[in-house]
Amino acid sequence: MTDAGKLETVRRAYAKQILASVGVEDARIEQAFADVPREDFLGRGPWPISRFGLGYVYSPNDDPTYLYTDDLVGIAPERHINNGEPSLHAHLLWFAQLAKGEHVVHVGTGTGYYTAIMAHLVGSSGHVTGIELEPDLAARARDYLSPYSNVEIVEGDGTVVPFEPADVIYVNAGATRPADIWLDRLKDGGRLVLPLTTDDGFTMLGRGSRPRGAVFLITREGSEFSARSVSGVAIYPCAGVRDAKSERALAIAFADGSLRRVSRFYRTSDIPDDRCWLKGDGWCLAYD
Repeated sequence: MTDAGKLETVRRAYAKQILASVGVEDARIEQAFADVPREDFLGRGPWPISRFGLGYVYSPNDDPTYLYTDDLVGIAPERHINNGEPSLHAHLLWFAQLAKGEHVVHVGTGTGYYTAIMAHLVGSSGHVTGIELEPDLAARARDYLSPYSNVEIVEGDGTVVPFEPADVIYVNAGATRPADIWLDRLKDGGRLVLPLTTDDGFTMLGRGSRPRGAVFLITREGSEFSARSVSGVAIYPCAGVRDAKSERALAIAFADGSLRRVSRFYRTSDIPDDRCWLKGDGWCLAYD
């Protein structure tokens, strides 16, 4: 077992490396990753660590050093549910720009590691509401996050569970369309981090070279919304906001190569087709 002092050094190096791997320079995010122990949210080791082409490979023992790599770690491996890739979350948190005192809603909190990092970023004057559908994971998150006085864990469906208006809504699963509540409860200036994925956007195999998923940053600007694609993604599906019709439309949109042109989100489908990258029932992602 690595002693506490050496583990702190490992964690600092890990934080620097994962931010550097996605080109993020942010002292606050780096400090959050350096300060929050990943092992506190993953149960007892050895741990199932996802390796490309190999599936899960268990760490040799329960030394937490093995957790400080840019890898998925299984939290319910029999259901293919993981603690996500650290560099992806560092990248998305940088775009979300969590500030001290803000209210963040984390949809799909899992066992709470990234919820804890968000709590670190918003500070004692802020608040994080973590919503988790799976009862066993919600119970674990509630236990692991008990030392964090600025965190509340809610068990339920994050597409319908009510919550107070939020500065940031961070969705940690792949949708084919946004939930109305995410848009309704977003404050003016608030940011919605929204992964949209096709049906093979959470598997290792895609449809040829077609993109499988992308994360959008949607920002409320009064009664309007700006939007931009900020990352590719392959992620576990989000219950409640997936259906066959919107999935088919999303797959077609990914095939046309215009993803990077998206700049607006509209809560109406009454936008000319030639201005829309993706159109759903009562909403669209569009170009200027």
